[in-house]
Amino acid sequence: MVHPILMTERKDGPGDDDPGLALKTRTRTQRPPMYKVMLLNDDYTPMEFVVHVLERFFGMTHAEAFEIMLTVHKKGLAVVGVFSHEIAETKVAQVMDFARRHQHPLQCTLEKE
Repeated sequence: MVHPILMTERKDGPGDDDPGLALKTRTRTQRPPMYKVMLLNDDYTPMEFVVHVLERFFGMTHAEAFEIMLTVHKKGLAVVGVFSHEIAETKVAQVMDFARRHQHPLQCTLEKE
C-alpha cells in the first residue's frame, strides 16, 4: 500500500493549487566568531596588579588569577578568556584603561579564535 501523503502529482504550471510535498527548510544558526583575549608580559607591571586585573575583569578566583599571572610571566602571554567580538573588545578596553590609570604598561589584546 502506498502512503497517501506521498501520492502527489507535480504540476509545474501557473495556478497550481496542489502544494505537493511540503519540504521544511532548516536554517542552521551559525555561531558568531569567538575571540581570545590575551595578557602580555612586560618587565614593569607588578604581579599583584595582574592578579587584581584577572579577578576584577575576568571573574577569576585568586588561585586561578595567580596561575594565569604565572603563565603570562613565564611564557610571555596567556589567554585569559574567549568571548564574542563585542565582549572581547570591551574587556581589552577596560583592562588597558585600568592599567593606564594606574600607570602600568600592561598590554591586553584580542585575536580571532
